Amino acid sequence: MKKVLLINTHLTYQGWSEGTLNNSFLQKAKDFFTAKGLEVLETQIENGYDVDNEVEKHLQADIIILQTPVNWFGAPWIYKKYVDEVFNSGLNSQKFLSGDGRTREDLTKQYGTGGKMQGKKFMICATFNAPAESFDNPLQSLMQGKGTEDLFLNITSNYRFCGVEILKGYNCFDIFKDGDIAQDLENYPKHLEKLF
Repeated sequence: MKKVLLINTHLTYQGWSEGTLNNSFLQKAKDFFTAKGLEVLETQIENGYDVDNEVEKHLQADIIILQTPVNWFGAPWIYKKYVDEVFNSGLNSQKFLSGDGRTREDLTKQYGTGGKMQGKKFMICATFNAPAESFDNPLQSLMQGKGTEDLFLNITSNYRFCGVEILKGYNCFDIFKDGDIAQDLENYPKHLEKLF
C-alpha cells in the first residue's frame, strides 16, 4: 500500500493564527488520499515529534506534502528546527543520503547527487496573506518577478538534495483581505488529482 506523509508546520499565535485554515487544507489532502486507498501518516510539528520516527515516516512515504502558513516569507521557525533535526539524523544514519554526492575518485559527480530517496515526491501547500499577483510579475516591486517556487527554494532544495522529485505546489493567497478561501479549498483536491 502506498503511503503519504502530511506535515503541518503551523505554529499557533493566540488571537491571531489558530491554525484552522491549514488544518482544513490538511484534512482535504487526508480525505483525498484516503479515498484513493493510500495510508496517511501525519506530523503536527507543534505537537512534538520523535526524530527517529520522522526519519522512518519519510522513508515509508511515497508522497510527502508540507502544509504551511507563510510567516515573513517562509515556513514557521519550528519547521527549520524540524528539518535540521530530521535531515541531520537522516544524514548521520545514511538513510536519506550518503554525503553530498561528490567524490575525489570521480570529479564529474555534482554536489547534491548523493540522495537515496529517489522515487519519492514532495509538494508544498501554502497559505499566504500576499495576493497572487505579487508573484511571477516583474512589475511588482517586492518579489520582482520571482514566484513561489523561488520563495520556497530553501525548503525544496533539502528534498531535492536527498533525491526526491519536487512537484508543483498549491497556494491559497490573500487570506486576510480579498482571497476566496472556500474556492481554494474546493480546488485543492483537483490539483492533487492532476499530480497523483
